[in-house]
Amino acid sequence: MQYQANSPEEYISQLPEDRQEPIKKLRKIIKKNLPDGFEETINYSMIGYVVPHSIYPDGYHCTPELPLPFMSIASQKNFIAVYSSSVYATKDLYNWFVSEYPKHCKRKIDMGKSCIRFKYMDDIPFELIGELASKMTVKEWISIYEEAIKKQPKK
Repeated sequence: MQYQANSPEEYISQLPEDRQEPIKKLRKIIKKNLPDGFEETINYSMIGYVVPHSIYPDGYHCTPELPLPFMSIASQKNFIAVYSSSVYATKDLYNWFVSEYPKHCKRKIDMGKSCIRFKYMDDIPFELIGELASKMTVKEWISIYEEAIKKQPKK
């Protein structure tokens, strides 16, 4: 589901009541753990955490007028989603997350294409998501991103 909002607070206010607290809690834990330099915004109709143009003027290669995305949270039709580009950025980070997940959740992990889906609000591993948010600096993310872009075939 897409919500039209100009701020994270406005986004949250539009959510169904049972989704507001989990999104607030995710937002709080991500903001607490993100390394310096990332900025909170509304990006792609979600609450997003990005590398701002003031740090990375090139922006996102697909849409350069947008800042470089790093992580987002959203309420979708049947689940809450945490979109984390970093979880697939390195094999070590992916392996760490997949191995840690069962220590925090009783249900099987549901993830793919940088999206970690939570159908049950009582099974969101807030502390683990916070730790994931803390695992990569802005500088590391830009380096990994640029390396990946350079490997893409020219159109």
